[in-house]
Amino acid sequence: MASRLKMWMMMKTRGISVHHNIPNSTVTCDLKTQGLPVTPGSCPHSLSALPGPTNWPLLGSLVDILRKGGLKRQHQALAGYHKQFGKIFRMKLGSFDSVHIGAPCLLEALFREESNYPKRLEIKPWKAYRDYRDEAYGLLILEGKDWQRVRSAFQQKLMKPSEVGKLDTKINEVMEDFIRRLDSVCTEDGNITDLYCELNKWSLESISLVLYEKRFGFLQPNLGEEALNFITAIKTMMSTFGLMMVTPVELHKSFNTKIWKSHTQAWDSIFRTAKCHIDRRLMKLSCKDDEDFLCTIYKDSKLSKKEMYATITEMLIGAVETTANSLLWAIFNISRHPTIQKKLHEEIQSVLSPDQVPTAEDIKNMPYLKACLKESMRYKSLYFFN
Repeated sequence: MASRLKMWMMMKTRGISVHHNIPNSTVTCDLKTQGLPVTPGSCPHSLSALPGPTNWPLLGSLVDILRKGGLKRQHQALAGYHKQFGKIFRMKLGSFDSVHIGAPCLLEALFREESNYPKRLEIKPWKAYRDYRDEAYGLLILEGKDWQRVRSAFQQKLMKPSEVGKLDTKINEVMEDFIRRLDSVCTEDGNITDLYCELNKWSLESISLVLYEKRFGFLQPNLGEEALNFITAIKTMMSTFGLMMVTPVELHKSFNTKIWKSHTQAWDSIFRTAKCHIDRRLMKLSCKDDEDFLCTIYKDSKLSKKEMYATITEMLIGAVETTANSLLWAIFNISRHPTIQKKLHEEIQSVLSPDQVPTAEDIKNMPYLKACLKESMRYKSLYFFN
């Protein structure tokens, strides 16, 4: 185990991203099946010795990924690579170098070796924009003591279950609109054309209300101009960010490519919206005695305004798809197991009366609901790499 941990640390110090993908739940951790020597007390092999798909100059394995169906089918390609190369393999997509692990015990070993200041995936396009516009780094970009300092400021108010429970009124307000929205888009035979799209709208509306104290109207049939511009900017940023993760962002910036300009303009719009609503909220509530988590964080933590803008913006971006994706998988997994679905329904009925709106206190009395959600996220990761 010590030799494996040394290998993980070597990967991370060399700036190589480490991802996990678990193709099946019965996999074990015998590295000898990799065909690689394991010498006790020393690093078993170099990074260059790790197996993996063909690594072409400049392109890496991008050609093979495209041949297997493109980035939208990448999860299937990764599962195939694990079958072909084993529990550990290395892959490059253009300039993006990564090591993939496919065994729970190896993932556990990696996490246990992390310090209080974990080394995170470097999101170069985001860092390039922050440097270009002289904006601060948020939690998804920061590392080391700065990451710990900013995370600690938000931890007490946004990462403790007791504090999150205080937001149930806002969450329920959006949820009621979401249920009405689903009723309106549901066909006569009970189908919804694009449930994932609807879940993203619900997630974005909920998180915007929590962080910005603003209802954008993403669940309305016709989006207003501000909502349309905001959601368009997020989609543009995410689509251009992916392209610049596999190609050198320095080249895009130097030549002012169309991708770089679109990425920059999208972030400009996102930050403009964030600054407007964060400033409004801080100014509005600074004159009141009412407790507000945003004002409390700003006053008690001594974070700069720029750090507040960056962190809250990144929290919103990072939370939308992860929330929608985890709920989509939970719905799918529960629907495939009628017995579990029936038991879950019975638990909910035993806690809530008809037409009762659930609160955070009610959720505490639903252990089977918590178990279903946790098991779904254990069984299917939020993303094929994380």
